[in-house]
Parts: sequence; C-alpha cells; structure tokens
Amino acid sequence: MTSTQTVKALAALAHETRLAVFRMLVQAGPDGLTPSALAEALAIAASPLSFHLKELSHAGLIAARPDGRKIYYSANFSAMNELVAYLTENCCGGVACAVDAVTAVCCTP
Repeated sequence: MTSTQTVKALAALAHETRLAVFRMLVQAGPDGLTPSALAEALAIAASPLSFHLKELSHAGLIAARPDGRKIYYSANFSAMNELVAYLTENCCGGVACAVDAVTAVCCTP
C-alpha cells in the first residue's frame, strides 16, 4: 500500500459514522450487508449512509456486490490488512516482534 492510499483510507475512516459502518462490515464477513441492514442497525438515514458508503468505496475499503435487486457491501479485507501492515511495518525498528495479548503493546521478542 502506498502512502497516498494509506492517507485516503485513514481519511475515510476518520469519521465516526464511516468507522462504525466499516466495523460492522468487518463483523459481517465476506457476505456483507445491504444498505438497509446497515441503516437499521446504525440508525442512519439512507442519504447520509449512501455518502459514507461512497467514501469508503472510493478509499478501497469496501466493495459492492449486486445480487438481484439488492446490493451487498462488504469489507475489503485485503485492503484492511494492507493498511495495518503499512502502519506496523517499521514496528520494533523493522525487527519482527510479538504483540502482548494483554496490553496490545508491541514488544521485542
């Protein structure tokens, strides 16, 4: 992932509603959710939800999949993993490290 792509992804996630939508889609897994399911679960009107879905889609963090008359949105797990990898690639000075499960702090092996 390039620094430009990283900035675009982080900018898309830097909004409370978009972050909530993305997290819900991550929870839903590869099958995804319809906009109506997202709107109901997050108590968001259709118009603003559409805007937020567009922003996440333009950042490459979600994908739309038509299925008959419905559209399912799902998280782009590849892009999510690339973002996390980009953010942590120099963790511990470039040396492989382990994350302490209790504190979630990166520590040298």
